[in-house]
Amino acid sequence: MGGIVGYIGPRPAAPVLVNGLKRLEYRGYDSAGVAVWQDGQAAIRKRAGRLAVLEQLLAERPVTGSLGVGHTRWATHGEPSEANAHPHTDCAGRIAVVHNGIIENYQTLRAELEQQV
Repeated sequence: MGGIVGYIGPRPAAPVLVNGLKRLEYRGYDSAGVAVWQDGQAAIRKRAGRLAVLEQLLAERPVTGSLGVGHTRWATHGEPSEANAHPHTDCAGRIAVVHNGIIENYQTLRAELEQQV
């Protein structure tokens, strides 16, 4: 289980995303993260632990931009860790993905993507 929030609009995205994640924290609290697009790249901030840990990271390393996605995670597959926290990105940092549940066909998807590199 987890909570997903997105924002696009005139305000800075990070505070809007964090506020939305606070409302969804009951859906997942072993890690949290956000992706905010700035200068054509996804700026990722994520941490294992409760949302307060992510808030501390954002205070230390703020992100700017008015488009983003956020996620709180409650691990159903894979251990709670920063590596397993969402968002996940492509190798170029252009795409960020958050999802809930298990991607059953991940091996097939991974093989296809590795062939494209």
